[in-house]
Amino acid sequence: MGTFAVESNGFLLDGKPFRLLAGAMHYFRVHPAYWEDRLRKLRTMGLNTVETYVAWNLHEPAPGEFRFDGKLDLVEYIRCAADLGLHAVVRPGPYICAEWDLGGLPAWLLRDPGMRLRCCHEPYLEAADRYFDALLPQLAPLQITRGGPILAMQVENEYGSYGNDKAYLQHLADGLRARGIDVPLFTSDGPSDEMLQYGTLSDVLKTVNFGSRAPTALAKLREYQPEGPLMCTEFWNGWFDHWGEEHHARDPEDAVAALDEILAAGASVGCYMFHGGTNLGFMNGANCTDGQYQPTITSYDYDAPLDEAGDPTVKYAAFREVIARYEPLPDLPIPEPSPKMALGAVELTDSVGLFEALDLLSSPLQRAAPEPMEMAGQNYGFILYRTQVTGPRAEARLAIRDVHDRAQVFADGRLLGVLEREFPEKTLSLEIAPEGVTLDVLVENMGRVNYGPNLLDRKGITEGVLLGQQYLFGWTIFPLPLDDLSGLPFSPPHSADVPTFFRGMFQVSDAGDTFLALPGWTKGVCWINGYNLGRYWARGPQRTLYIPAPLLREGKNELIVFELHGTDRYTVEFRDRADLG
Repeated sequence: MGTFAVESNGFLLDGKPFRLLAGAMHYFRVHPAYWEDRLRKLRTMGLNTVETYVAWNLHEPAPGEFRFDGKLDLVEYIRCAADLGLHAVVRPGPYICAEWDLGGLPAWLLRDPGMRLRCCHEPYLEAADRYFDALLPQLAPLQITRGGPILAMQVENEYGSYGNDKAYLQHLADGLRARGIDVPLFTSDGPSDEMLQYGTLSDVLKTVNFGSRAPTALAKLREYQPEGPLMCTEFWNGWFDHWGEEHHARDPEDAVAALDEILAAGASVGCYMFHGGTNLGFMNGANCTDGQYQPTITSYDYDAPLDEAGDPTVKYAAFREVIARYEPLPDLPIPEPSPKMALGAVELTDSVGLFEALDLLSSPLQRAAPEPMEMAGQNYGFILYRTQVTGPRAEARLAIRDVHDRAQVFADGRLLGVLEREFPEKTLSLEIAPEGVTLDVLVENMGRVNYGPNLLDRKGITEGVLLGQQYLFGWTIFPLPLDDLSGLPFSPPHSADVPTFFRGMFQVSDAGDTFLALPGWTKGVCWINGYNLGRYWARGPQRTLYIPAPLLREGKNELIVFELHGTDRYTVEFRDRADLG
């Protein structure tokens, strides 16, 4: 058994002064086959602790249905860290931000039309308590007080950036204690007055998050915590990307100087991120600032010391050098990049249109009006709304009230146009012949808001559809989570300008990591051997999707591409290097 204590001037580990040097790496963003490799590299850089969020939405995909196996085996991840001589810091939420869908909160919470998040709203607290009931008994035996590697746990996450419900924070802290958590608890917030006033508790260690100006940030922390360890829980050494923006890259010299300032002040630090990994599947989050919706890309490379494929960057060696000025380094060599595989061009020889396969992919629902995805019992993916409109009717304005997030509108299978959340003023026009028209609206959930005041982010058509001044009623709704494509009736491809699934088979003899590029394709989602790799979009900045070797099979492999705008280009490329813009 051991001890980890908060003292007036720092941390004590088993009674001795200890500087916590952590690296953020989320088990749910890294293939389990690579956990040990990435953790070993974390230790080699000179860090002594791995820090991870816990993604509630993955662990409880449906109310009361919990998963902690395979890629979600958090206990195994922490034990792997311990086997390599690392400590652990766990940030269990319930909310985590993390540029992850809904900040890690389960989408099914939003099926309740009266839901209020991150406060003392009883239905929310009941769900969060049930989650803690399932999670914390697994983590409690891994605490240092019971011979494990966990040194500390966080209460919520950056709550001062969201609300002021101290009773809610206290409920979570009390819940951690009541369920056997006896290591130190902490909060983390931005270094400002309002954040440190509203996001902290009097009897819980306060820490701050920042990327630069360490003396100023730590001085602000001292105003609110005159004694105790100084800690930057999230030292932002890089940043994440939104679709349609420039790729973020932080100058390594600037990042090193900022890290040196933190360590020179005697503070503990968490490198956010040490290794970012990937927003696999439909799990990316989004920001929504001043009404501007900004979905996050598939890659979570973060310009971190270890890149998306697990290779050391310039920052890795530079950070190792600055850490060595303050703490002893392990006697381990800097790891070499892993070999990558370039398979070249692969032809997609089969296809099937979405409308042709609709009945195989979805069980339709009849509703008077369009309803958000969550009300249809769906969490992620796409959703299609269909209605019949009689004619004749003169040309009129067609508008979708509050679409979340990107809608393709079809009249009798012909694309009328695209309506996007980021351009709410845009409308289309529709003239209807005497025989009437079938109106289809395919909406893509591009990722729920994960930060700020707009978390109640339901997806699909959230209000209604107007033609002229009339609301359109009488809808068939097709939920399209696209979590099983095995039954698609593929046939030889044909040129199309409607959403279409394309399939290609390719051979692998000796699997290695690779990167999928889709030059000439517009927007969609890719699957390798049934595993959802995430989204691509010609808008950039990301131009390739990372494919870890464990997703590939020796022999025949299957690639499926769901292209939203159709294509007459039937080839993709497997390259040996990433292109993040």
